[in-house]
Amino acid sequence: MAQEIHSSVTQERILLAVERRNVSLDNPGICINCGEDQDGCEPDARNYECENCGEKKVFGAEELFFMII
Repeated sequence: MAQEIHSSVTQERILLAVERRNVSLDNPGICINCGEDQDGCEPDARNYECENCGEKKVFGAEELFFMII
């Protein structure tokens, strides 16, 4: 993968976010820059702006899943 991912963004964490989206009304995303969760992300979200660090590095759960496989 070409992009650096924050160390807290693990495969297990991404899979839990994908599962959460599938069994609830949550739309989780994760910032690969600072590692913060962000709600309101489409599954295929790419480069949304992070509410925590301001970088455009928030990805939807499913998009992150495809980035790591």
